[in-house]
Order: sequence, then structure tokens, then C-alpha cells
Amino acid sequence: MSLVDRPWPEIVPGGTVLVPVGSTEQHGPHLPLDVDTVIATAVADELAPLIGASVAPAVPIGASGEHQSFPGTISIGTAVLTSVLVELGRSLTTWASRVVLVNGHGGNLDAVTAAVTVLRAEGREVSWVPCQVPDADPHAGHTETSLMLHLAPERVRLRQAVPGNTHPIATLLPVMRAGGVEAVSANGILGDPTGASAEQGKRILEAMVVGAYDRLRMGAAAR
Repeated sequence: MSLVDRPWPEIVPGGTVLVPVGSTEQHGPHLPLDVDTVIATAVADELAPLIGASVAPAVPIGASGEHQSFPGTISIGTAVLTSVLVELGRSLTTWASRVVLVNGHGGNLDAVTAAVTVLRAEGREVSWVPCQVPDADPHAGHTETSLMLHLAPERVRLRQAVPGNTHPIATLLPVMRAGGVEAVSANGILGDPTGASAEQGKRILEAMVVGAYDRLRMGAAAR
């Protein structure tokens, strides 16, 4: 289902294209910087055959200003990401009938929703779905560590997986808005990755795909 693996004559105009939207940002001392991109791509890859879609190359850098105090983080901010997604949508819809942004990073939310609003106002069939499951911890904790143990176990430094700040995200947001993630978690983790497993990651991925599929099937993809 990968778009870029095929020569252009094999691309059938009028189909659906999924665009994974990720980030490059710190994910604690045990996970690589591209966790959100890996997860968004995996969800798109699993979703594509269910709806007969192709998967475009991922957008690997997003709006990650809240992580900028950690080395390795790369962020282009909400305004630039919005422009990138709008231009991608305009380009893709010259030959695709529908574009779905598969968002893997919460910090991208404003850009994703703004881009979809602009593109839909132009008469283009564009929507977005999140990579989420109920009761997930916020960042680099049990949920994302389990997913990475399933998707790319060789890239997880499990011995360095230690708890971070486990308070509810709602109580942390005021401080985070002022000082970023570092203000509430010295190791960059919001949650507890200990106890994560590949088996749980497989189930979490399946639940994410089902959630995204249901939103599209019911015509309730976020707009």
C-alpha cells in the first residue's frame, strides 16, 4: 500500500491517500526520537488495506515546542506545519479523491485541524484521525513503550525505562504551557514505562487501527 513503492502508471487516480503525521522529539531516555512517526505510520499501514487506501511518506517533523529544551528535538511549529499540510493536501487532491491525515503527536493537533479546515473550505475531501486509545498515558510511558516494543523492539533501551511524572495530564498542563515538559519531568517521561510489553503493544496498535477505521467508516473522522 506504500505510495512511493510504485511507478506513476500504477497509481490509480481517485483513490484515498493516508498521510502519517509524526514528530521528531525526545521520548525519555529509553525511546528514539521518531516514536510518533513510527506509530502514525504503523496505524496508516494497518488501516490502508481496510479502506483500500495508499500510504504517503510520513511528515516526520511537527510542532514539538514543548519538548524543545531536550537535545534532539526538532520542531517547525504550528504555523509552518499547518502550511506544509495544506500544501500537501492541495497537491494530493489534484489526483486523489480523499486525503486522511493520521496524526501521531498531540502537539500537532492545532496544525492538523487548521489545515483540514482550510482544505475543506476549498472543497477538498480531507479529514484526520488520531492515533489514540482510552486510558493511554501521555508521553513515553506504558502506551508508547509497549507500542515500540511491538513495532521496533531493537530500538528500545528497556533498561533505561524508568517512571516519569505520573500525575494526570490535566494537572500538569498549566506548568507545561509555561515551561514545557522539562518543567514537570526531568527525564521527559509523562507516565510509567515499566511493565510495558510487546504483547500489550500489539493490542494497543490493533485498538488504534479499529478506532481510526470506525471513525472513517461512520463518517465521523475529525474535521
